[in-house]
Amino acid sequence: MTSRGIPFEELERILERLDDARDGGSEFAVDVKDADGRFTVTADLPGFESEDIEVEVQDRTLRIDAERSEDTKIDEEQYIRRERSERSTSRSLTLPEAVDEDATSASFQHGVLTVELPKASASDDGTTVDIE
Repeated sequence: MTSRGIPFEELERILERLDDARDGGSEFAVDVKDADGRFTVTADLPGFESEDIEVEVQDRTLRIDAERSEDTKIDEEQYIRRERSERSTSRSLTLPEAVDEDATSASFQHGVLTVELPKASASDDGTTVDIE
């Protein structure tokens, strides 16, 4: 017998993927863990630096945006193919419960972003999370 999650959880995931496809952003892999009174979101963002990533949390929604661009002048005539200069991606996740936005923390190491979101009551104001 298979276990069932929260009602409409699968539908919500499908709608998030459709939103990402419509926005033109490529989706990146995430894991969401619910343990010890907090949600821990782990996202694979290889090729980005911490300063390329913005994490925002509001009520039950976590948004991760990553954008990398090449600032230096490059002689395009030297390249046969060039795909690595600019890249952006974003993803929004709706969490099952509200979180304490002020106590949220994030770290980035070896291409992996980890966001710790302690559970709390809902808030009307969004918060930008600094990445350590």
